Amino acid sequence: MLTRAPKGTNDILPEKAHIWQYIEREILKICDEYNFKEIRTPVFEHTELFERGVGDTTDVVEKEMYTFEDKGGRSITLRPEGTASASRSYIENGLFNTPQPSKLFYNITCYRYEKNQAGRYREFHQFGAEVIGSKNPSVDAELMSLPMLLYKRLGLTNLKLNINSIGCPKCRKEYNEKLRDFLRPKYDELCDTCKSRFEKNPLRILDCKSKVCKELSKGAPMFLDCICGECREHFDAVKSALENMGIEYFIDPYIVRGLDYYTKTVFEIIADNKNSNSTICGGGRYDGLVEQLGHTPTPASGFALGIERLILTMEEQGIKFPDADVPDIFIGSMGDKASTFVQGLAFKLRENGVKCEIDHLSRSVKAQMKFANKIGAKNSVIVGENEMNENRAHIKNMADGTQTECSLDAQSIKNALKI
Repeated sequence: MLTRAPKGTNDILPEKAHIWQYIEREILKICDEYNFKEIRTPVFEHTELFERGVGDTTDVVEKEMYTFEDKGGRSITLRPEGTASASRSYIENGLFNTPQPSKLFYNITCYRYEKNQAGRYREFHQFGAEVIGSKNPSVDAELMSLPMLLYKRLGLTNLKLNINSIGCPKCRKEYNEKLRDFLRPKYDELCDTCKSRFEKNPLRILDCKSKVCKELSKGAPMFLDCICGECREHFDAVKSALENMGIEYFIDPYIVRGLDYYTKTVFEIIADNKNSNSTICGGGRYDGLVEQLGHTPTPASGFALGIERLILTMEEQGIKFPDADVPDIFIGSMGDKASTFVQGLAFKLRENGVKCEIDHLSRSVKAQMKFANKIGAKNSVIVGENEMNENRAHIKNMADGTQTECSLDAQSIKNALKI
């Protein structure tokens, strides 16, 4: 049926668009304060980018990607996340030649074929930030502080920052052996996907969505017990930086995140609501990704958050959104001559920064005033031949009914509106 959107997608209607615009303005503002620069990447990439970057044993690559063959026989995938694309662009466009580190942010649509849930869709909107070119633990802490401050400004409360370290490749090797030893007696009970991960990447088993596998993973060895001295020193420095900023954190030894590129620091921000807890932001360090994509070893760290999930959480917490903008004035008209004049007047007002609306349906004056009420216009004025001949306008305040008289020109009306 052509009048239905595909499953897992949503129309953002005018009655809700101002909420999105409000959040996007706050994102632009805080990114500017942190000196992050916007990057815009293609909606689709070569499939190999995500297979190599995100990881071919992750749920995203194995089950959720929208992949197709284009007319040239190339395998193309709609982006399921933003980090791999930002890293590819960093390499391809030589951003490593600019002052380092590169601090990038994006506000994009992403695509994953997964079961619809509250705040989770097949096309979703993601805000993310990446710092490429620094191994300093201060970067990890700064990337945690940005969404925490953003959420504070948006009015969110009951937030919990959970952090962990999943070490470097050297640590990972030791940990994977311990994890295999722990899971080996339970191997037959694992889901088929996790059985295939057992040898190649057992860490992914800890991130399995199967309730059975989650239960089997309880009591698994903790990564923090296996990290090397360098990784422990890095993690301690991240904790010190957070404490220095006055940001409370909690150590969750079982955070692994769902994508293969993570190393060392990983974190999640949890919203503790009355009826449920939900992860509203996640990220961490990915020092091996840029090298994996064919460039020289380059440290990096980042985070991403879903806008749909953010709005849902704000609604659950009863946060009041700003009202939508409404016209400063509705200019009504009586007769064809006045209608033509009003359109010219409206254009001049808009040139001067006044938000205004006019009638486009040849309504009666009474109907025009009803329309002005419905769109929430702050003021109104009706223009007929008498007003045009006398060069006079009687501006009505729609809230209290008071009237102000002025000349019938754009500047005089703007002055009367005190804009």
